[in-house]
Amino acid sequence: MRTKPNAQPNQSLIDGIATLQALASSPEPVGCRELARQLDANPTRVNRLLKTLAYLGIARQTADRKYTAGPGMHVLAAQSLFASGLIRRALPVLEHLRRFGHTVALGVLWNDSVSYLFHAPPGIEAARGLGRIGLLPATTSGIGIVLLGQLSDEEVRELYEDRPIPMFPDGIEQLLATLAQTRAQGHARVHVADERDHHIVAIAMGDPVHAGIAMSGWIPESATAELVAALRAAAAEIG
Repeated sequence: MRTKPNAQPNQSLIDGIATLQALASSPEPVGCRELARQLDANPTRVNRLLKTLAYLGIARQTADRKYTAGPGMHVLAAQSLFASGLIRRALPVLEHLRRFGHTVALGVLWNDSVSYLFHAPPGIEAARGLGRIGLLPATTSGIGIVLLGQLSDEEVRELYEDRPIPMFPDGIEQLLATLAQTRAQGHARVHVADERDHHIVAIAMGDPVHAGIAMSGWIPESATAELVAALRAAAAEIG
């Protein structure tokens, strides 16, 4: 899931991609200084990176001199989805999973967050499930838990060093215990104790693992095995 570099990583490239990702995940146009604060980076450097992205057409500047996604970013998104073939293969399979009457989701892990490529509650058209939700903390998500479980304990400790962990008030040891249980059972079952009081059942997919799929809703413990079996069959079909 997280590969160690064989050589010294290129910091300029890392900074550029961090700026691109922050811009892509912003729901509204964002100013240079605000983006620099989000990234804890030098505003002058962020300004140069934004101007470079705008020059390439990946970002564009609005009338009030803020930045937002440009046409090049949409081209990159379309090209990557086409090249991977993941969504194309997954959509009919995910649609079939909706027969259980639960929310169906497909997502990937990005650092300590999950990006949902597909998230469709019951009653909405499958097409509306594409890109419906942005980044969410991985530890609040069944997909996030099952994908974090693919990392070593050392990598998880490094990821959350000196940081609060959403839904894990007792800290890193509580999270590591949950991940150990997830690895042992081969799937995640997460209880989200909010106003919905719902459960998430999720599995990792791919060889090597590159994504996760899940169903969520009111799921009694007795229904878990059937849903896990359906998710595993779906993952095998998607490839």
